[in-house]
Amino acid sequence: MEIVTVSDIKQHDRNNVTMKTLFDKSVVDGGRTVFGIVSIPPGARIPLQGTGSHLEDEYGLVIKGSILTMSGGKEYRVVAGQATFIPRDEEHWAYNDGQDDCEIVWALVSR
Repeated sequence: MEIVTVSDIKQHDRNNVTMKTLFDKSVVDGGRTVFGIVSIPPGARIPLQGTGSHLEDEYGLVIKGSILTMSGGKEYRVVAGQATFIPRDEEHWAYNDGQDDCEIVWALVSR
């Protein structure tokens, strides 16, 4: 077993968004998963402009707040307690239009 403490993980700040990768593919030989947490403050958008995509499938679980997101050309409101799946290569963005930080636990999984 490997255990990490979230507060000990180096954060990557991008456009006021705090992202922490808790486990990456190096945890297991031939690993296919990257796992982390992101905190998106009110008014922040990922990416800052346009859309983004990944070579991996993306799984997310909103644990605090809510987020307005677009994936596959459709807009969604995702709130605490809801989970998401975004297939690899699907264009998407996320914008916190609320008053509180939105925290999401995420995983990128290679096929």
